[in-house]
Amino acid sequence: MSKSIHSKERKPVWIALSDFYLDTELQDFNFRYIAKTIIESPYTFEEVKTINMYEVFPVLQSNLLQPAGEWAGFNEKWLVEAITNYLETKNSSDDTMINTSYKKYGWMQEDYWLQLESTYNEMLNK
Repeated sequence: MSKSIHSKERKPVWIALSDFYLDTELQDFNFRYIAKTIIESPYTFEEVKTINMYEVFPVLQSNLLQPAGEWAGFNEKWLVEAITNYLETKNSSDDTMINTSYKKYGWMQEDYWLQLESTYNEMLNK
């Protein structure tokens, strides 16, 4: 596992993306916050989508499948530790399982990604 995964640049992205997994409807201010975080990060929009799929999704997806999942926000310390622990212990077959699971459940975020991309592009062009 690469040390860059643990870099301080990754943590704000993980925290911002965790909003996609809350049991609540995101508002414009949420999308502006996530877009601003991406813009301030060293990652492209496409790289952030990959970070979401392979780092955040495996840890938080189950929250969306719960009848009464977390809605107020994830504890940041717990979130960073959970993602870091997942990345440190995952094996090569995990990516195959993630791909399958993302194909099955990724639709739950589709509209959010469209809104985020629109907000992101709007903020970049200001």
